[in-house]
Amino acid sequence: MLRRVAAQASTHYRRLLTASSPTSTPHVHFPFRQCSTSYTSNSNFVEHLEDSDSTFPSPSSTKISIDRSGLHNPSEHFHGPTSDSELVKHLKGIIKFRGGPITVAEYMEEVLTNPKAGFYINRDVFGAQGDFVTSPEVSQIFGEMIGVWVMCVWEQMGRPNKVNLVELGPGRGTLLADLLRGVSKFKNFTESVRIHMVECSPALRKVQYQSLKCEGEDGGDENEGKQVVSTMTCSPVSWHATMEEVPAGLPTIIIAHEFYDALPVHQFQRASNGWCEKMIDVDENSLFRFVLSPRPTPATLYLVKRSKWTETEETAKLSHIEICPKAMDLTQTIVKRIGSDGGAALIIDYGLNGIVSDSLQAIRKHKFVNILDNPGSADLSAYVDFAAVRHLAEEVSENVTVHGPITQSQFLGALGINFRVEALLENCTDEQADSLRTGYWRLVGEGEAPFWEGPDEHTPIGMGTRYLAMAIVNKEIGVPVPF
Repeated sequence: MLRRVAAQASTHYRRLLTASSPTSTPHVHFPFRQCSTSYTSNSNFVEHLEDSDSTFPSPSSTKISIDRSGLHNPSEHFHGPTSDSELVKHLKGIIKFRGGPITVAEYMEEVLTNPKAGFYINRDVFGAQGDFVTSPEVSQIFGEMIGVWVMCVWEQMGRPNKVNLVELGPGRGTLLADLLRGVSKFKNFTESVRIHMVECSPALRKVQYQSLKCEGEDGGDENEGKQVVSTMTCSPVSWHATMEEVPAGLPTIIIAHEFYDALPVHQFQRASNGWCEKMIDVDENSLFRFVLSPRPTPATLYLVKRSKWTETEETAKLSHIEICPKAMDLTQTIVKRIGSDGGAALIIDYGLNGIVSDSLQAIRKHKFVNILDNPGSADLSAYVDFAAVRHLAEEVSENVTVHGPITQSQFLGALGINFRVEALLENCTDEQADSLRTGYWRLVGEGEAPFWEGPDEHTPIGMGTRYLAMAIVNKEIGVPVPF
C-alpha cells in the first residue's frame, strides 16, 4: 500500500523524502509518555441531570455559582510544615480563601502553568534529563514527515505566497527545527512561511529560539509578538501566549502535537445522586485529597453538551468521565480561523475516538506518580477526546471538514516514513542506523520491539497505535493527505 501511495505522490514529495541526510547526532531515545489507563464501556450518561437547554443554557452565556456549603471546610491551621513548596502553599491558600475545594482543572492549570512555579514555566522538561520524551525527541524523521504533510497541504491550498505556520506548545522546538531542515531546499514554500510559536514558558521560548537558529531580538516575554528570523530558512518567527494572538488574515496551517493532552480536565464521578464533579480539598492532616461536589458545578454544562454527542450505551458502565472545556474552546478558535482565513490543522496526541473515562496521570522522571504528590514536580496529562473535537468542529463552521482520527502508524506510513528511513540508512554509521531503527519502531510500532537486544528497561515501546492523528481543514482544500 505504501509503495502505491508513494508512487502517486508529487515530485516535490519524493525529493523531500530523500533530500536531507541524518543529523550528525541523532535524537536521543528514551521512554516517552506512556499511558496505562483502562476503560470500561458505557453508562447512563447524565443521570439525575436535566437534558433541556432551558435548564442548562450554553456555557458561553451562563455563569453558575458553586454552592460549597456541603463540602468540607479545612480548619484554620492547615498550613502544615514550612517544608511545603511555594506552589503547595499557593494551592492551599486558594482553597482556604474560597472556603472550599477547587476543581481538578484548576489544580491542573496551576500545577502546569503557574507563573512562578508551574511545571512547564521555568525549566526544560523534555528529553533524557527531563520527565518525558515526545515523538520529535525520538527521531528526526517525525518532524520531517510533518514537513511532508505541511507542504502537501500548502500545495492543495494553491501555493499561497504567504501562509502562517503555527505550532501550539512547541516544547524545545525540535519538531519545527526538523521540519524546516527537511523543507529548506523548497524556496517557494520557505519564502511563503511565517512561523508562529504559541508558548507560555519563557524558559522554553529561549530553547526554541536556539533550536530554530534564530537571529535578531531574543524571543522572550518582553518581545512577545515581535519577529526574529530563523536562519534555517530565513523565515520570520514570532512568539505568542495564545492562539488568539496569532495575526489573522492569512491562510494558516496549525500543528498541535501533544498539546491537547496538557489542557486541564474536569473529572466527574458517578454517585448515588448522579454525576458529581471531583474536587481537590485539604484534609485535617494538611494533605490534598479528592472530594465530590454535592451539586451541579459550572463544568456540568460541558458534561451535558458532551452527552448530546454520545449514545447512552457508550457510557452505561462508566463510573468516571473527563471533560475538557479548554479543548472545546481551543477547537472553536482553530475552526473559526480556518473557516474564515483558509488552511488546516493537524492534531496528534494520545487519546480515544470516544468519551474518556479516568485517564488523568502524573509523570515524573519517566515514571508514574500520584497526581496529588508534590504538585509542580510532575507532568499532568489526560487522554484527548477526539470524538468531542470532531463533533464541535462540525458544529462551529460549515466551511471546514474533519478527517480521522487514524493511528499515528497509518498517518506516518502513508506519508512515506518507510522510504525516508531507507534513504537515511544508506548514508549513516552503524550507531546511527541502530538509532534510526529504534526511533522508527517507537513512532510506528506496537508494543515491545522484537529486534531489541539491549537491557530490558530500555526496550523500545511502539506508540504507533496509541497516538492518533486528526485533520481539520477548510473545505476548499478537499481531502488532505493521507486521509
